[in-house]
Amino acid sequence: MLEQTRFLSPLDAAAPLLRSLLPLELGGLSLETGGRRLIDRIDLKVQELGITVILGPNGAGKSLLLRLVHGLVAPTAGVILWGGRPMNDQIRRRQAMVFQKPVLLRRTAAANITYALGLRGIARSERNSLALQALELAGLERHAATPARVLSGGEQQRLCLARALSLDPEVLFLDEPTASLDPASTLAIERLLIGAKHRGIKVIVVTHDVGQARRLAQDVIFLHHGRLVEHQPAPRFFDQPESDTARAFMAGGLVL
Repeated sequence: MLEQTRFLSPLDAAAPLLRSLLPLELGGLSLETGGRRLIDRIDLKVQELGITVILGPNGAGKSLLLRLVHGLVAPTAGVILWGGRPMNDQIRRRQAMVFQKPVLLRRTAAANITYALGLRGIARSERNSLALQALELAGLERHAATPARVLSGGEQQRLCLARALSLDPEVLFLDEPTASLDPASTLAIERLLIGAKHRGIKVIVVTHDVGQARRLAQDVIFLHHGRLVEHQPAPRFFDQPESDTARAFMAGGLVL
């Protein structure tokens, strides 16, 4: 098991904060495009803090589901409720997302963070110190003045995660954040996610990596062909998945 390290940083609260966006409730959630139903009538309730992993084979609809619940894509049917309320700009501002491919500005590492803080309305006098705290949290403080796009792939992804965490989100979404990273960079990202969990941030991460899911998840959402196959506490899912599809996936077999 990955050691659940607490990060000693000014961003690290002494105790988890009380969050009010949960539960996340989906009712009959569907998405159709070009005559194809990509997300198929998902009913789901996520109400616990910690890390929720969305797992499934390629093409299962994992990334689409993440974009739907973050409000980046509009469903064609169904409802999405955060704390009993439909998605709006105010709720979205209390969330942050990290994509599989780092999205960075042609600025220094620190400026990538201060720019995001400015968009969030943080006072100019506070941005530099908050950016430095975020870089320290991610182990990137020595790269504060380095152009973001010359950093290594792992460093760029850590910078994206540091930027997201600097916004103090209540919910953090990640879409395959370590898909193309080496083991050391993957470990660094996973430690940041565990630290976020300990600070009371709800983390929802898409992965196809069963090992990573085992290391991180408190609960698992398993999708196949855009349908919700299982939603289980992680120990139950990994020890005894209920569906043939999930059992085949966990065994490394072909899932058609």
